[in-house]
Amino acid sequence: MCGITGIFDTREQRPIDRALLERMNQTQFHRGPDEGGIHVEPGVGLAHRRLSIIDLSSGQQPLFNENGSVVVTYNGEIYNFPELTEELKAVGHQFRTHCDTEVIVHAWEQWGEACVKRFRGMFAFAVWDRNLQTLFIARDRLGIKPVYYALRPDGMLTFASELKALMADPDLPRALDPQAVDDYFAYGYVPEPRTIYNAVHKLPPGHTLSIHHGLPVPEPRIYWDVPFHNAGPMSEADAMEGLEERLRDAVRVRMVAEVPLGAFLSGGVDSSAVVAMMAGLSSDPVKTCSIAFSNPAFDESAHAAQVAERFGTSHQVRQVDPDDFGLLDRLAELYDEPYADSSALPTYRVCELAREQVTVALSGDGGDETLAGYRRYRFHVQEERLRSMMPLGLRRPLFGALARLYPKADWAPRMFRAKATFQALARDAVEGYFNNNAIIRDEQRQRLYSPSFRRSLQGYHPVEVLRHHAQRAPTDHPLSLVQYLDMKTYLPGDILTKVDRASMAHALEVRVPILDHPLVEWISGLSPDMKLKGGEGKYIFKKAMEPHLPHDILYRRKQGFAVPLAQWFRGPLKQRLQETILGDRLRDSGIFDMNTLQHLVDAHISGQRDYSAPLWSLFMFEAFLRRNEGLGGGLR
Repeated sequence: MCGITGIFDTREQRPIDRALLERMNQTQFHRGPDEGGIHVEPGVGLAHRRLSIIDLSSGQQPLFNENGSVVVTYNGEIYNFPELTEELKAVGHQFRTHCDTEVIVHAWEQWGEACVKRFRGMFAFAVWDRNLQTLFIARDRLGIKPVYYALRPDGMLTFASELKALMADPDLPRALDPQAVDDYFAYGYVPEPRTIYNAVHKLPPGHTLSIHHGLPVPEPRIYWDVPFHNAGPMSEADAMEGLEERLRDAVRVRMVAEVPLGAFLSGGVDSSAVVAMMAGLSSDPVKTCSIAFSNPAFDESAHAAQVAERFGTSHQVRQVDPDDFGLLDRLAELYDEPYADSSALPTYRVCELAREQVTVALSGDGGDETLAGYRRYRFHVQEERLRSMMPLGLRRPLFGALARLYPKADWAPRMFRAKATFQALARDAVEGYFNNNAIIRDEQRQRLYSPSFRRSLQGYHPVEVLRHHAQRAPTDHPLSLVQYLDMKTYLPGDILTKVDRASMAHALEVRVPILDHPLVEWISGLSPDMKLKGGEGKYIFKKAMEPHLPHDILYRRKQGFAVPLAQWFRGPLKQRLQETILGDRLRDSGIFDMNTLQHLVDAHISGQRDYSAPLWSLFMFEAFLRRNEGLGGGLR
């Protein structure tokens, strides 16, 4: 696992600022502490930080083809590189190393832009072809590995694995994007392709960008999508067998490494299933690690220990300090832009623990999105059944009026929140899903902002992010559609971003077998009833794992990897909360209505309301502003 960065002159072939490229590369030292490399020629510069996993003695980057006309800088793992190597050798390509990186330059020579369709794995890379005068940038299908890029006013394009590398460029415009700010307070992260900065973009998952000297920078091009093609009738027995077989193969190809390898084990279904497959494929005990919490409402360590004992793993547990506030400032440094998933705190700690034993860890990420494990999917399907009984033209005025009349009851169990239900029924499917899952809902976000900031949005609404994907979705089934939306937004923007930054902070490579793209394609073709059946999410997955895992691991209530924010903000973080949310930095940003911020703080501290989620998002936004002071930011 590594870090990549580069500078490309889109207009001509001016000299590249090597000192700038070196500074950009050095900001990503944590991603690849083993080696660094730089290549510069007129009009293009590529740089790399390496974390050695395979072929430790060679494979230094940037890496060239035989005649030096094609060079690559690459972050990731291509698991089918041995098969591709043999295929390319058979048609005359000569290899100097035994690493997966070299496959990319020869695959580019052989198949051009279509090479990405041949790769099985996680990757972000840039290929420079001197003969074609083309820079080709690609990101893996599900977005496991990141790519940021920006076009400067002078025509220089910069790209990197992390935003901090681009921010090392003093000529990069720093204006904040108001729409990205609104996205952040709606979703808790900034969804692709935006970043918090107007001038910087994320390359979306499953996309490539092909750039030529002297031509305008084009829009990224999609090369893969989750198909959701109906696989046709299939018995439960066949589905269970097919799922187990494909998961085992996905785990098998990810266990190849020349460094110590292990797994995260939370005690949930997904990580437990991955460990079960690993145990069956390994002659040695699997190294596993998990985090414990003193608060039993958040602690899953006993379940992890149960799985570890069942498979005889070499298991390590570390209890996280319930007042682990030392990481708060570190998070802003890691994520570079506002990021409000509080589970980043324990994720950082479990990566820290894992790195003490291993250099590569397998995780269970992606199971909830691909196999319908979130409770919100069940609620959405139920609401869609109700929506289908009445056309939107009748529902919107009727339930909209009821929602306005009914008292708000965020404190009540979901089934008793009639106001929220009426609001959902007054919307279409995409609006309803957005409203149910927004960190800060529409009405509260409108009160949150100052009048001048609301004007800067020019009528923009964050639901447009979901609408964009829904219009291109290959399915209209209520369950499959929201799974698709999450795979396009929440999975890369929140889950995979969290794991990438937390793991790379410790030079730890995390591999994600449930997001093996052949497995994802196959699962997407299963009947939705096999994923969510009788209110049971991951139905067929759990059935397939019954021979391997205890019943109470498979069928206990889902906990999640959370921290007790509400208690923190009423206890040990109370004073810091008040100073942060009501301090000068948020006030001076011009974005917020300070009366609303005062209400959020007072109502939460008094126990009148649980505003921990919006307060945390504000807390992390303030940390972002504080870290970026002096960089010339501000709204565009």
